[in-house]
Amino acid sequence: MTVLVTGATGTVGRQVVRHLLASGQKVRALTRHPATARLPEGVEVVAGDLADAATLEPAFDGVAAAHLINFGRGYRPLGNGQEIVDLALRAGVRGVTVLGGWETGSLEPAVQASALNWTLLRPVEFMANTLTDWGEPLRSTGVVREPYGDRKSPPVHESDIGAVAAAALTQDGHSGQAYHLTGPEVVTPRDKVRMLAEATGRDLRFEELTPDQTRQEWVAEGGRPERLLFQAFPPGLGDAELVETLLRLYGTPNELGTTVTGVVEKVTGRPALTFAEWAAEHADAFRP
Repeated sequence: MTVLVTGATGTVGRQVVRHLLASGQKVRALTRHPATARLPEGVEVVAGDLADAATLEPAFDGVAAAHLINFGRGYRPLGNGQEIVDLALRAGVRGVTVLGGWETGSLEPAVQASALNWTLLRPVEFMANTLTDWGEPLRSTGVVREPYGDRKSPPVHESDIGAVAAAALTQDGHSGQAYHLTGPEVVTPRDKVRMLAEATGRDLRFEELTPDQTRQEWVAEGGRPERLLFQAFPPGLGDAELVETLLRLYGTPNELGTTVTGVVEKVTGRPALTFAEWAAEHADAFRP
């Protein structure tokens, strides 16, 4: 069958494409910029914007299942969820996965209320965020400076998210499930820096900022880290409000965000990948 992958050039979307191809599926990839998609041979690349339903009809034509994301450009929640669902149903799509869960917008409720066979994918922290957040400072200084160095999280490998999505799209038994996806272990920022040091063979350090130092460096001095561009916070917040929101998030214990679920192993039949494995795969990205 043909499976449509939206967000196909993103960190997770590329992994969904890879796992679908490995399972023998025909893959159609949606992107706003087909000329620069750089997807594997055999993938049908089509132009379209998930935030603009008028561009999506050719993408859904002849598709049996679709991987959807609940946000558009700028990581803003989609406001046209019902239009997307109506279009998918008219095209004969039977099942979908939805990557989201941070702020649902309109897509998840529309999918859940529809006749589609749906599976919600709600990952905790992506391991890949480490590259976005820490790549430049670790390459240039070998130091990460952040608050709450002992905060806990079971980050999930982007390949595992893709594997779960591919399984849910092509196998029975996943309809109506909301999967909270985690890695196999709880780690802290200090742990991650240590594992990256082992993977790169470099002397890397974590330096903890107090909340006041964070406000000074990230707001007053204009040193806002890249992570704030990718957090699913309400739109329109200024840097100071974003930093306060992040400090509350980091400083408040959250059982859901710190518990290993085992869903990856349950769905895929193999253990979830560890952060140490991710660090070894991406070691070169943290070297000068």
